[in-house]
Parts: sequence; C-alpha cells; structure tokens
Amino acid sequence: MGLTSPTYTHVKDIAPDVNGYQVAITALGGTQTGVTAHSISSPFTITGVRPKTMRLLPSPSPVTNVIKNVPKNTTKVITRKGVIPLAGQPASICVITTTMDIPAGADTADANSIRAALSAHFGVLAQQSAGLGDTVVTGVL
Repeated sequence: MGLTSPTYTHVKDIAPDVNGYQVAITALGGTQTGVTAHSISSPFTITGVRPKTMRLLPSPSPVTNVIKNVPKNTTKVITRKGVIPLAGQPASICVITTTMDIPAGADTADANSIRAALSAHFGVLAQQSAGLGDTVVTGVL
C-alpha cells in the first residue's frame, strides 16, 4: 500500500563494523507516499556484515568419523530505517535483519544447496513483500 514501483538510489557509507559494507539510501523513485530518504535524524541504510574470522571444519573423531559440533559462519544483512512512531514525534529506528548461519565446510561440499536456500529465502521475501508488510502493520499473518 502506498508503494508503486519503488526504486532506491544509494551511495557508499561507512559501516559500523570493520567487516561490513554499508550504503545509505539517498533518493527514492516510484511512488512511496510519506517515505523519506536517508538523513541524520531518520537513517535509511543497508549493511552487510561477514564473519570477522571464517571458521573451518574440524577433523572428525578418529573413532567415530563424526564431527560433533559443526561451527557456523554467520553473515548478516541489516536494514535500518527511521520511522515515525506517532505524528509529531522524532524518528525511531526500524531494524530488519537477515542472518545466515552457514555450516563450515558446506561452502565447498554443498555450495549449490547454500545458493538454493538463499534463492528460495529471498524469493519468498520478494514474492511476499506486500503480504509481509501487511503482517507487520496489522499483526495478521
């Protein structure tokens, strides 16, 4: 509702984390009634953060040939957007985070399954964007 063919122009920004990459949304396109681009008092940023240290797969037990605890490498995409909680009030920050916990070793042993999972995950989010918007606004799933 209120969004028709939204587009976003972004510029490189400084990420809060040394292992991050961040952009700030500086201009909006399409119809986005009431939406504002990035400003100091109402930020609109998207940040990608990778692990500080990539975890490797440990050797399996020499007795059982099983790895008990497979470590995970966590990558995140974080969107921050200033939103107005009540007319006349200052912006509050809405935070949307996608966390990807990928088992160490799967990057080489099963890379296509990781890509398939990401494709399905983001496909659902893209396809259900309006429905998810309705859910977070109305509380009805």
